Amino acid sequence: MDRAQKEKVVEELGQIFESSGVVVVAHYAGLTVAEMQDLRARMREAGGSVRVAKNRLAKIALEGKPCASIADLLTGMTVLTYSEDPVAAARVAEGFAKDNSKFEILGGAMGETALDRAGVKAVSDMPSREELIASIAGCIGAPASNIAGAIGAPASNIASILSTIEERAEAA
Repeated sequence: MDRAQKEKVVEELGQIFESSGVVVVAHYAGLTVAEMQDLRARMREAGGSVRVAKNRLAKIALEGKPCASIADLLTGMTVLTYSEDPVAAARVAEGFAKDNSKFEILGGAMGETALDRAGVKAVSDMPSREELIASIAGCIGAPASNIAGAIGAPASNIASILSTIEERAEAA
């Protein structure tokens, strides 16, 4: 790689570190190409990405970024998994680590917060953005349907009373 290519990689990594909701760092020594393709496919499906980069270039890209604390994790054969959704990358990485013992999660960062191995696990157990939105929408929608039911109930009661009176009048 010449200097221009290295500068481009540092710039791309800098964008990743700034825009990602979560970045997970893991060792991938011993994974086959097929296993790495599986990881990339899973991450793409969840809305995230996988990036293998030289540790030295990644450390340069981390300088001055919110997640600069993960620089210490960049040793050996490391892979970065990241996503805008603060949960997606951690969840996929955890799932992949369960299936592949050679994929060892070291830690990561969520914004300015450094995550150790347990922190990544805790983030992966959190509900995703979509799940939170769905539960909030459900909470908002439930009172509205209860109010609509309460408003409609007296009208239906009045209608049933009127129909009963009408039936009695016809019978008499």
